Amino acid sequence: MPSLLSSLRPLAQRLTAPAVVLAALVVAGCATIDSYMPTLRTFGIYKLDINQGNYLSQDMVDKLRVGQTKPQVRQLLGTPLIVSPFRDSRWDYVYEFTQQGQVVAHRTFTAYFVDDKLARWEGDEMPASMAELNREALARTSGEDRWGETRSWWDSILDVFKK
Repeated sequence: MPSLLSSLRPLAQRLTAPAVVLAALVVAGCATIDSYMPTLRTFGIYKLDINQGNYLSQDMVDKLRVGQTKPQVRQLLGTPLIVSPFRDSRWDYVYEFTQQGQVVAHRTFTAYFVDDKLARWEGDEMPASMAELNREALARTSGEDRWGETRSWWDSILDVFKK
């Protein structure tokens, strides 16, 4: 029996280093390990992903024009999240996305009115339109680039490494 243990000991010593390296690579490969594995304080607790507020895209903002009425702005952007009764000349659109209890995205957009006409607006940079995002996703999965040209096999290989 001692001969069996003594023969397995060098094998275990040789496999320890590769096992540690493999474990380090697996952990390093998960850049956002927090989103996939629970931390000690959240172990066993599931938190819902929450979308709150008004999701605005850049194409919605691009349709705004100075001088539009409040109903026109409401039709383009939707009902504002915050309308103060003390400042009805200012509409605030707020969007927040929370994933597993952590805020992932937070954007604000404010429209200002003078005499019930749109005077100006300001806010964070808005994401591209959903139609543009869907077009890009379709192009990636269908083997075409964004402008409808056929992608080469080399571009497909490079896409694998970009992800």
